[in-house]
Amino acid sequence: MTAAHRTKRGSSRGDCVLITGGAGFIGCNLAHRLASDGHKVLILDNLSRAGVEQNLAWLQATHGDRVEAIVADIRHKETVETAVARARQVYHLAAQVAVTTSLVEPVHDFTVNAAGTLNLLEAVRAQAEPPSLVFTSTNKVYGKLAGVNFAAHGDRYGPKEALLAGRGVGEEQPLDFASPYGCSKGAADQYVLDYARTFGLPMAVFRMSCIYGPHQFGTEDQGWVAHFIKRALAGETITLYGDGRQVRDILFVDDLVEALILAQDRIGSLQGDAFNIGGGTENTVSLLELLDRFPSLVGVKADVQFDDWRPGDQPWYVSNTGRYFARTGWRPRVGVDEGLMRLARWLGDARAVPADRQRVAS
Repeated sequence: MTAAHRTKRGSSRGDCVLITGGAGFIGCNLAHRLASDGHKVLILDNLSRAGVEQNLAWLQATHGDRVEAIVADIRHKETVETAVARARQVYHLAAQVAVTTSLVEPVHDFTVNAAGTLNLLEAVRAQAEPPSLVFTSTNKVYGKLAGVNFAAHGDRYGPKEALLAGRGVGEEQPLDFASPYGCSKGAADQYVLDYARTFGLPMAVFRMSCIYGPHQFGTEDQGWVAHFIKRALAGETITLYGDGRQVRDILFVDDLVEALILAQDRIGSLQGDAFNIGGGTENTVSLLELLDRFPSLVGVKADVQFDDWRPGDQPWYVSNTGRYFARTGWRPRVGVDEGLMRLARWLGDARAVPADRQRVAS
């Protein structure tokens, strides 16, 4: 790489792993795994989402000075530059994560997801030995899957094309940004890939489906699996937007963490590529099917009401993870039944722990 491609500032690659958004649900689980494996973890997070302060307190109580936190925003240029200068690897998870929020505050959504990512990429590009980076994008970059026809079968939707139904959505699916959130994450997705290709930087993109697991404080806007379980445990009504037949492939967070770490280990062969990551065809569930599991899962039948479809919602989305499997050998290990039980157990335990002790609850 020539000097024209970047301004060299650092003298050598750092000694820690930087996780932007590291106090969030995925970041917390990733940081825990990395620290448990002996890595020094640096978290950059503005702690704006509910529950993340508990996650960070738990990480620091569990791992001590092996986990360090910088409470700051991804949009703060100088802070990001300082953090990146210390990193040998970067996992970029920091984001505005809700489609609904993006509809209300599209400028905020853009500045965090698109401009914030560009801010980080420039900090990486400035290093003499740029750290490798894996970015968590979203299946929303494919919009409503233009050209795919859906039909309802019982309590779920599915594509009419048998081949697509059997394999899931591959990376050859045309990008079709829908909603401000889809646009902002899609822009960030494309910037990461372009910086990898144009500037020769070691970067790759995960286009993720629905992730679930412990330390997820799900809300109505994001993290629907945990949100549904929390509402049911509390005896509260669950609102389904649409008819509830929407299908997703859900991936337990431990499997995602494994995929993320593997991507860093293999970044030399994955550089400049995007991969669809999710539970795949073996781990699909519709909203209605999930609710049907609640009597055996959490011991109660969920109270449900319906409302209008949300903009940009996909009737069906299932990841074809074959490309990543072919390149790395990765595949999900935790099935839906096991994963849901582990999440329900964690949420039940979290509800039983007094607020002043939740900071050290695992």
